Amino acid sequence: MKKNWIPNAFTSLNLVFGVFAIIAVINGDFSQAAYCIIAAVAADSLDGRVARFLGVSGDFGKELDSLCDLGSFGVAPAIIAYVFMLKDFGWAGAAVAAFFACCGAFRLARFNVNASVVKGYFMGLPIPAGGAVIATFVTMQYKAPGWLFPIFVAVVGYLMVSTVKYPDFKGQGEKTGPMPVILTLAAVGALLYFRPDGWLFAPCFAFMLFGPINSLFTAK
Repeated sequence: MKKNWIPNAFTSLNLVFGVFAIIAVINGDFSQAAYCIIAAVAADSLDGRVARFLGVSGDFGKELDSLCDLGSFGVAPAIIAYVFMLKDFGWAGAAVAAFFACCGAFRLARFNVNASVVKGYFMGLPIPAGGAVIATFVTMQYKAPGWLFPIFVAVVGYLMVSTVKYPDFKGQGEKTGPMPVILTLAAVGALLYFRPDGWLFAPCFAFMLFGPINSLFTAK
């Protein structure tokens, strides 16, 4: 009996949670939408590990993974952001949502092309992290004044296609120093001090913030 269906089931579950997130936000439940995106991240982190454990890694699974990632972490967060606040900005808000989704697509395409070249770190913010940042931010129900929220969504999108290096947590790759860690923890501590309801957003925000801060201190 072929075992390929097992990791592919986890990959498909990723997309299922992404669809559930869209349905939840259409129904006005932003917290449930965020939880669905986090569940999609968990499913996405398991499919590759399961495939390698079973020895069934293949091109089909890789392509399926990218397609599901775009739905769950590109399109779904863009819709969440639009329903939450971007809709208040008319076509400009719609453009920002589309920009975020497109950045996710470019991020995935670049990752697939450079998978054999880029080792030891992530080039640009990984799309699961980018999607989780947007989805969990919305759980705070913070209506940022002016254009701050559209700018925030656009910046997260840009970070996905940037060349900022993020750690891959495999014990090798980008060097880090104590100062970037301290500054990131200080920023997250300040966030939680003023917004205790940001506990779900905090770890996602920390990872997003750490990349640029670490790049500043390790730049030659």
